[in-house]
Amino acid sequence: MKPTLLILAAGIGSRYGGMKQIDQVGPSGEAIIDYSIYDAIRAGFGKIVFVVRRSIEEEVREFFKDKLAGKIEMDFVCQELNMVPAGISYPHEREKPWGTAHAVWVAADTIKEPFLAINADDFYGRDSFMKMVEYLTVESTVHNTKYCMIGYHVKHTLSDFGTVSRGICQADSNSFLQTVVERPEVWKKNGRFYYKNDEDKVVSLSGNELVSMNIWGFTPEIFKQLEEHFIDFIRINAADIKAELYIPTVVNDVVKSGKGSVKILPSTGLWFGITYKEDKPLAEKKIRELIKQGIYPDNLWS
Repeated sequence: MKPTLLILAAGIGSRYGGMKQIDQVGPSGEAIIDYSIYDAIRAGFGKIVFVVRRSIEEEVREFFKDKLAGKIEMDFVCQELNMVPAGISYPHEREKPWGTAHAVWVAADTIKEPFLAINADDFYGRDSFMKMVEYLTVESTVHNTKYCMIGYHVKHTLSDFGTVSRGICQADSNSFLQTVVERPEVWKKNGRFYYKNDEDKVVSLSGNELVSMNIWGFTPEIFKQLEEHFIDFIRINAADIKAELYIPTVVNDVVKSGKGSVKILPSTGLWFGITYKEDKPLAEKKIRELIKQGIYPDNLWS
């Protein structure tokens, strides 16, 4: 059974100032996610599922409908605030999305096979998709709580234009994840790297720490684990209308409790993303360089 690619594309894009999921960076109007889909098809993924907000579903459908027709199966799932487990209530004044863990959980009824979850606005490169397919079609089919992720050095993942959110990881000698902690504010300044801890104190980084860029390989077993954590999260954070549940938070608890393991697959490819509008010119430049190297055609879908 071929694995599925789950694309998290429901973000509001408040720091970017627009719908960065389909903002065009390629010479023929491609968005960053076009390149991920292209790489995923070549790597052997069998289906794509987009997680979107209902308000942008039609626009995203139209963007991909013709270019992907006949190339790969495509499906959509909407992530809305009222999508919570039965019997769970939440403050009606809440407007902020529930977070990336919820974004994966809403696809539970759509995905029945091993899958790769990624951000729509991050470029991961073909090598990452090849490694994920290999792991998901071998290891995860034998052990349904054996997950994986691609690890990147934090110094290669930061924006020049502001703070970003990163899951800072620690691994054992066999490259299995020991801990991962989501840090909402990570940045670089004058060649140095920093994050703010839970006490709002600034902590220095060497730059070589491994981080998660939300490229996770899961089996459907993760959906039950996500739901259990999400129920607890809402009960604990009911009064905090801005609190979010992140994928690394759930994964960290799964690993620490012994309910699953996560193999960290090393990254040998290029990563870049568009957190801020100012990041876009650099993304466009890197795409042009990859085209010159012959890695991608001028028009992905012609």
